[in-house]
Amino acid sequence: MKTSSAKGKGRRACKKAQEELLRVFPSLEPDDIRVTPSGVPGEDLQLSPAARRLFPYQVECKNVEKLNIWEAFEQAKTHGDYTPLLVYTRNRSDMMVTLRFEDFLKLFQGGNGGREEEDKAPLYKVREEDQSS
Repeated sequence: MKTSSAKGKGRRACKKAQEELLRVFPSLEPDDIRVTPSGVPGEDLQLSPAARRLFPYQVECKNVEKLNIWEAFEQAKTHGDYTPLLVYTRNRSDMMVTLRFEDFLKLFQGGNGGREEEDKAPLYKVREEDQSS
């Protein structure tokens, strides 16, 4: 695969992540989440302060057929002081994420889990039989 094709493929993953975040956070404007040009060091999605308050992650996007998750996640960790998040996909596959387990658990420990304030629905629903035990 030519370098330009590989970069285009990676950019498509970033655009998809950007579109999905804008869909989940309707109060954000397209300028609040920008896809970083390829070749620029740092996170793949640049977030405005408003976006960072709702989504406190530094994102590394990958769109490859074979991925070394450990290496890619290490790259995500180098992008700054926010929670690293690896977003990845490959041809004809769902988009996936990798997050440290401790950061995953924080989503369920009070707060809004990075969601908009007007969204008061719980992150998960406890079944009745689980509550009685």
